[in-house]
Amino acid sequence: MSVGNTVRAWRPLIGQEKAFIKTNKTVSRVSDLANLLPNESHTLEQVAKQYKFQATEYYLDLINWNDPNDPLKRLIVPHLEELDDWGTLDACDEASNTQLNGVQHKYPDTALMLVTNTCAALCRYCFRKRLFLDGNHEVSPNIAGSIEYISNHKEITDVLLTGGDPLTLPTRKLEKIFVELGRLDHVKAVRLGSKVPAFDPWRLTEDKRLQSIITDFLHTGKTLYLIAHFDHPREITQEAITQLRLFRKLGVVMVNQCPILRGINDDPDILSELYKSLSSIGVAPYYLFQGRPTKGNAMFRVPIVRGYKILTEAVNDLSGLAKRVRFVMSHATGKIEVLGVDNSHIYMKYHRPKYSRDKGRFMIFNRDDKAYWLDQLIPSDSTV
Repeated sequence: MSVGNTVRAWRPLIGQEKAFIKTNKTVSRVSDLANLLPNESHTLEQVAKQYKFQATEYYLDLINWNDPNDPLKRLIVPHLEELDDWGTLDACDEASNTQLNGVQHKYPDTALMLVTNTCAALCRYCFRKRLFLDGNHEVSPNIAGSIEYISNHKEITDVLLTGGDPLTLPTRKLEKIFVELGRLDHVKAVRLGSKVPAFDPWRLTEDKRLQSIITDFLHTGKTLYLIAHFDHPREITQEAITQLRLFRKLGVVMVNQCPILRGINDDPDILSELYKSLSSIGVAPYYLFQGRPTKGNAMFRVPIVRGYKILTEAVNDLSGLAKRVRFVMSHATGKIEVLGVDNSHIYMKYHRPKYSRDKGRFMIFNRDDKAYWLDQLIPSDSTV
């Protein structure tokens, strides 16, 4: 496939037939995107020097290159606005939850294993883009220390494999992780956070060994969740659906989470189509995240009030199965759900607090239609 040489005006809809080449190569230079103008390519290469560019040929072929505002292009192709001076690289202070390289432990019964700093493609809005910068050592290349930590903390019942994207790991390394976690009696469930089903829909279908590894792990009596990451309904192609159905056939429970993103899915009709499409193929809408104030992500920000209104309108006419999604914010102090907005106030509650003092805490803030993050709602003389 010659990347970008063929202009496609079609919109892949759920179930639509479309042939793709199964060898899904990676493109890592902006200059290889043939549909960009020469001067545009040079400019965006400068952005990619700061925040790396990477995409799969399959995903690039989903872009409508005739549309300069195509949401999938905005999701994957560098943009000058990324260089705006806004945000921080660790917006939620994940450093304070890091117990050792490769392990975060924020909530008592849940541990995060950062198993890789690679992804099939790099989302421009990534909140962990610091992992892909030179000199970052948060991910451990050896899982032995992570497994030992989890083994020594019997309160941990739920392990989230993340990074980076764990499905980009070699199958032999995934096997080692699943075998080791399968041996820990106190670990009851493992969550696999991945956007690979949207970026590389043949990862599971073409890997019989990985299918066997998942089957063997489930035979230990534990539950495996795929925390999928579809941001826009055009990502749900027939190829993606085929892979998701295989996950379900193997016995994997599937849910979806994504942030609300300006220019990508900040539209009630888009979100509604996304949730209907996902729920119809057995992927439960889980979280809609308020985007974190991460450095380089100013172009994607949606104010809290607007985000709440968009989600409320999106789910109004959906079935109960499709409208299970919660609008949440992953703040340094915990996961906070946005419960409601009226003419005067914004209502929130700690969904999963970091500190026991915040269990069940309900919060009422003066309405601020420009506020993007919790800290903007808190009076300067107060603390959360």
